[in-house]
Parts: sequence; C-alpha cells; structure tokens
Amino acid sequence: MPHAVCGTTLVELIVFILIVGVAAGAILSLYAGTTKRSSTPLIEKQAMAIAESLMEEIRLMPFTFCDPDDPNVFTPSAVCTTAEGMGPELAQGETRYAALTPFDNVNDYDGFAMPGGICAGICDITGTAIAGLAAYAAAVAVAPLAFGPAPAIPATDALQITVTVTHPSGVAVTLTGIRTRYAPNL
Repeated sequence: MPHAVCGTTLVELIVFILIVGVAAGAILSLYAGTTKRSSTPLIEKQAMAIAESLMEEIRLMPFTFCDPDDPNVFTPSAVCTTAEGMGPELAQGETRYAALTPFDNVNDYDGFAMPGGICAGICDITGTAIAGLAAYAAAVAVAPLAFGPAPAIPATDALQITVTVTHPSGVAVTLTGIRTRYAPNL
C-alpha cells in the first residue's frame, strides 16, 4: 500500500510568505496613513469650536446706528452724538480685551485678529490665553450686506460676519453669519 505524503513544499511555503508579507505591508501602510491623519479631526473640531465661540460673541453684540456709548443710542428720533462706524473706535481705546472700553458693537470686530495685540494665540474676552490653542489664529471680517427680494433688507440694516480660524497644519474653518439691525432708526 502506497504511503500518502502530507505537508507543504518549499515553493508553497515561499509563495505563502510572499502573499502574507504583501498583505501585511498593505495593511500596515494603511494603518500608518490613518494614524498620521488621526489628529486632523481634533484640529478641525477645535478650530470649529473657536470659530463658533467667536461668532456667538460677535452676534450677541448690539448693532445700532449710534455708538452704544452715545446717550441717544436707543432714542429713535434723536440724532447721534457719536455715529457707529466700521471697526473699533480707536480714539476711545476700544479693544476686545479692554476692561473700560471693550468692543460694544458688531461693527467693532471688523478687522479683528488673534493672535494680535496683547494676545498670543487664542484668548478669551479678558485677554487670557487659552491653554492648548496657541497654534491657532482667528480673523474676523464684517461687511454690510443687502439681501432678499423686494422689499429687500438694505445694506445699512444687515451685516455679514465672517470668522476664519486656521492652524499651521493647513486646516482652516470659515463660518459666515448674518446680523440684522433691530435698533431704533433715525
């Protein structure tokens, strides 16, 4: 009775090792790429949180014809002593971080950027740097915006706010919001 031979040949073993090696290399390469990009969602999430926080801060500010420090700010028929314009009132020393003369209108944020001034990195409203966010930068643009079919909202009564947050890795998040005026009109 012939004896059956079991086992593998050297050629079969080498082919098996070659196939497993190529598959393992492909899997490890995919794993390395995934691991390399795993920090990107965290960076994007942090950038989005910074942008949303800054957008909320800006949209909660008054949007009035008169400067909010003007005594006639909420009097519809009064003439403003100090009309509100785009950008902060630099003559009065307005900054986002000033204790006595902080930004007090949506318009004041036009051209605002972090880092800049007393703040290195992303800072809270008091000018204190927020730990772990030093690599990020934020910029704000505020511009008049007319929109809608007749009767349209005129550009004097609506602002488009654009907040852009960037990270040195190339991640950038841009949020755009609209703020309409509901203060008394002259």
